[in-house]
Amino acid sequence: MNELVRLTTRPSRNGKTFVYRLEYIQDGKRKRISLGHSDKHRAERQRKQTERELRMGVIAPAKMKMSDFLEDSLMRTGDQIRGSTQDVYREAMEHFIEAVGNIDCQRVTLSHGELFRQRQLDKRNTPATVSKKLRALKRLFQLAVERKQLHENPFQFIKLPKWSKRKIEVYEAEECERILKASQEHREPLRWDLLTYVALITGMRRGELLNAVWADIDFDKKTIDVSPKPDTAETWQWLIKDTDRRTLPLTDEALAELAEHQSQQPERYTYVFVPAQRLERIQHLRQQSQWTLKDSRLKVINNFKREFDKILRRASVRERRFHDLRNTALTNWFANGMSEYEVMKLAGHSSFQTTHQFYLAVADDLVDRARAASSAGVCQNLARAWHARTFLEK
Repeated sequence: MNELVRLTTRPSRNGKTFVYRLEYIQDGKRKRISLGHSDKHRAERQRKQTERELRMGVIAPAKMKMSDFLEDSLMRTGDQIRGSTQDVYREAMEHFIEAVGNIDCQRVTLSHGELFRQRQLDKRNTPATVSKKLRALKRLFQLAVERKQLHENPFQFIKLPKWSKRKIEVYEAEECERILKASQEHREPLRWDLLTYVALITGMRRGELLNAVWADIDFDKKTIDVSPKPDTAETWQWLIKDTDRRTLPLTDEALAELAEHQSQQPERYTYVFVPAQRLERIQHLRQQSQWTLKDSRLKVINNFKREFDKILRRASVRERRFHDLRNTALTNWFANGMSEYEVMKLAGHSSFQTTHQFYLAVADDLVDRARAASSAGVCQNLARAWHARTFLEK
């Protein structure tokens, strides 16, 4: 159970003594009450008494406008959630306030949630987007219940809009060959061919690839680690989606290309796929305090989607996402006999339900299963042809 009252200390002016004080939230404001003594046991008894009063309602639950309620929640949660999740919470709350007003959090009811849901749908938001916002708000209210700021979650019984999940898109073997050939012709300044091939064999996300550093690659063990990056002189802060870290296998062809690519990089060059000119620009932005954690997900490479779309057009492949290279890798793993648990671990999914979608994409479609199984040999030929640079000679 979360503590509503914290016990802190306040040093005296001479710095040699201190007194205990209590800290808690009341009416949306942080309260700090000095106990006037330094007796630890006595202070803890006083803390517990104040805690009981809060939980029993002797001290009323906080009254806060919704905007203040959001900031209080994010402050309490701190760095336990990703910056991207905080952005989702902020956007959802902003739109909720637009729909119902900046009312007291104690006054929110299910009816407000239903009004918000309809207003969002009326604005032509997709059911999936509206569901995401409703889940974010529901989570914020649930945290407030657990912290005893609210007696109940007003969104506990909110109904999410009905919507069909998008079909998992994959690239077929011959499409992968054409994409890889086109990416060889479109490799400057980013090694698109190397990036594409590593995505196809590892199932790594775009952000994971672009934030990979040379220290992540073990050439002896033939693996690449997906690991969070600290904020240092050489690396910018970056966090992994869902899980902390994982290790993925690399093929001999990929290792050979990576070794050649590394030999062509400037000395002490950190990132595997970020071009030198772009890295210099990012470092400049960091020095000017103009680079954020969110940027490490979205802005490592400028115009990424536009350039990948050019590759697809050159390859005469129907426009899809770079992320679908990851989908292709995961479905191929299933088609070639890997278990759901194995794929879940390698893919870095935090939920078995997410992995199961890829399993169903293969298991429920006999035609797709046959195609994926027969493509195993084709993919081996693809790797050898790419590594031997035979595509451009055709």
